[in-house]
Amino acid sequence: MTLSTDPVSAQPQRWWEQRWYALALVLACAVPLLWPDVPPLVDLPGHMGRYHVQMEIGGSPLLRTFYDFEWALIGNLGVDLLVVPLAALIGLEPAVKLITIAIPVMTAAGFLWVAREVHGRIPPTAYFALPLTYSFPFLFGFVNFALSMALAFLAFAFWLRLARLGRLKLRAGLFVPISILLWVCHAFGWGTLGVMAFSAELVRQVDLKRPIWKAGFNTGLHCLALAPPLLLMLLWRSGAVGGETSVWFNWRLKKEWIVMALRDRWYWWDEAALAVIGLVLLVGLLWWKRLEYSRNLAASAIFLAIVYVCLPRIVFGSNYADMRLAPFVIATAVIAIRYRPAWAGRAGTFFAVAGLLFAGARLAGNTVSFWMYDRDYDRELAAVDHIPRGARVVSFVGVKCNKDWAQTRLEHLPAIALVRRDAFSNDQWSMSGAQLLTARYPENSWFSRDPSQQVLARPCRGERWLTLDESLAMFPRDKFDHVWLISMPTKPDPALLRGLQPVWQNGTSVLYRVADPNPIVVQEPE
Repeated sequence: MTLSTDPVSAQPQRWWEQRWYALALVLACAVPLLWPDVPPLVDLPGHMGRYHVQMEIGGSPLLRTFYDFEWALIGNLGVDLLVVPLAALIGLEPAVKLITIAIPVMTAAGFLWVAREVHGRIPPTAYFALPLTYSFPFLFGFVNFALSMALAFLAFAFWLRLARLGRLKLRAGLFVPISILLWVCHAFGWGTLGVMAFSAELVRQVDLKRPIWKAGFNTGLHCLALAPPLLLMLLWRSGAVGGETSVWFNWRLKKEWIVMALRDRWYWWDEAALAVIGLVLLVGLLWWKRLEYSRNLAASAIFLAIVYVCLPRIVFGSNYADMRLAPFVIATAVIAIRYRPAWAGRAGTFFAVAGLLFAGARLAGNTVSFWMYDRDYDRELAAVDHIPRGARVVSFVGVKCNKDWAQTRLEHLPAIALVRRDAFSNDQWSMSGAQLLTARYPENSWFSRDPSQQVLARPCRGERWLTLDESLAMFPRDKFDHVWLISMPTKPDPALLRGLQPVWQNGTSVLYRVADPNPIVVQEPE
């Protein structure tokens, strides 16, 4: 392996380095999301419920019965803010779909722009990073996070460009507001930008022949432009913010998150794709006569990898904190690779064709997968047409102790009843200081918020979810007028269905009307 800071020498641009080619592949990243009405991302329907509340609660006494919502400046507002003006123009669901489509497109653009700024042109190996625009964190529905990461890579490319042009004072001035806006989108994106910018600036200072101590000092001075959100972070976290920070250095989970970087539907297909990316990284290490790593991006990948190792799984009650970073460590390492100028011909053509086939195959697989998930969504959401406006709905979604590689992505689908029918949905997250929405119905009840909507066929060790029978026995029947069972893992005890009248059914999914509100008295979990 060779580490280098010099871009590929000036040569005529080849077809894979043309802007039209890069633009075509960036736009192709939108294709998997074009067909589904509701983007089939695990948490996204739940977020859509919150968006609906934030826009409608002011004029809806009914929603105010179910929820409280107060705007506050927190580092997790990206899509929440963007959706407000856009939904006013085209409606909530189209607005969410448009923003969701933009995320992988902007992520791809960020990857390729960073590669171009570092290498002087886009090396064909960079196209192997494009499938990571549909990484597991994005498919999990962490849309504010994913949006912030897309913007972080675009901002990082701009940071590198201004340094390359020698516009350091302009960079310092511009990145104060950029860093604040990025933090507001999601604090994780701001932190990632800070890590990448620091590592890149440190390499630049070393290349200017500064002593290491002075290089570090100068790097810190240049990165002060990214520091203002620290004050916002302190103000946010000094308030009443609930949630624990825990699960440090769980090496089994660290390994699993890397293995799951491309997790979508088919295990062997996803793992084969990850193996291809791993092979490209290995070739970059061993095929030193034709390929080399940029010291700039190699440093960024190493710094991000250190952050990944040190991050706990849960940060301030937010789960999967370290998992979210894993695909971007891999992507940064991939776009760090370039070919040596002497081998630009055959080697470049080989990697360009291989990268095109690889990215195309992955996008095609994501497209088919999303089409299949969309059919599942349409089948389940047919129940919403039978839910009266303003209904008090308690929903139970079947989950397994050990989830399959292909997740159902139904866990927060009940929130679409909130979006379309102003119905109460018990799937909303409710955490003081970390969420703007607070579920208040039924008061002090387990069945007011996430994860009460997730039910099991049998108890799972270490899980806080209830079984279906426990949930049916415990929920306060006098507080709800409908029960929505979605993709049940098992048939419920018939005795627990007493007083529930089915109004819609499709397979194991059933919508009941509560005909007898007399509760079955069972103590709720704490």
